[in-house]
Amino acid sequence: MSESMIPLTIAVLTISDTRDLNTDRSGAMLGERLELAGHRLAERRIVIDDIYRIRAAVSEWIADPGIQVILTTGGTGFTGRDSTPEAVSVLLDKRIEGFGEQFRQLSFLDVGSSTIQSRCLGGLANDTVIFCLPGSSGACRTAWDGLLAEQLDSRHKPCNFANLVIPGRGQHG
Repeated sequence: MSESMIPLTIAVLTISDTRDLNTDRSGAMLGERLELAGHRLAERRIVIDDIYRIRAAVSEWIADPGIQVILTTGGTGFTGRDSTPEAVSVLLDKRIEGFGEQFRQLSFLDVGSSTIQSRCLGGLANDTVIFCLPGSSGACRTAWDGLLAEQLDSRHKPCNFANLVIPGRGQHG
């Protein structure tokens, strides 16, 4: 890759009824990985698993022209109060259908058929790309290492999501 990577500004939202910034391993790991990749961590926040609090936080970042990517972790399962897909899907202008499919394919190698219970999703809203990941640090690692690191790298060919959110690019590759 001869060209320089263009760093993105990324916000990380953890959805949890039990975690705080000191015990949130998944959000911390995503923040570390994105910074190691050369991106900027705009903000890291935790909200309880409540559809309206999730929607409010994500909406705030979608409306912020300085945030190019939102990563959420948690609330994508079927148990209890898991409501991230319901909170975020209505905010999307376009869904990235293949993201959930590809994540589950990669995740199958680690957790087998349990991956079918992941309702992770991706999409675009107001020139912001959003990925909703499961809450486990293993799932976040799988998503980052297997999909997001490349797709958020402006140099990745033949196409990537970085070039869709970088001002003046508006194209895949």
